[in-house]
Parts: sequence; C-alpha cells; structure tokens
Amino acid sequence: MNIGRAIEIMQAGDIIDVSYQGESVIIQTVDEKEKTARIYTKTNPDKEIEVEVYHLIEEQ
Repeated sequence: MNIGRAIEIMQAGDIIDVSYQGESVIIQTVDEKEKTARIYTKTNPDKEIEVEVYHLIEEQ
C-alpha cells in the first residue's frame, strides 16, 4: 500500500478492510515522513504496533 492510500483509509468514515501478515487491522495513524503506520488488530485493539506502510494490504 502507498502512503496516500493509507491516509485515505485512516480518514475514511467507512470501514475499509486492511490486513497485515494475514490479520485484519485498523490504521490508527500514518507517519508520512517515516512511511510507517500505527495499527492494531481487530482481535486485540489494546496492542498497537508500528509497521512500514508497504506491508499493509487493502482487501478487495
């Protein structure tokens, strides 16, 4: 995924399915300079992690 799309998904009012390493995730924040996103899984919302945006996959 690219930075622009990650930001669009983060700001969207609708839920857009995104996965990271096969798990559904929610994008919390995006750091454009570092090209990273702070995410959490739908099954464990208390555990946030920072990942490189290009590892995120938008599910169709």
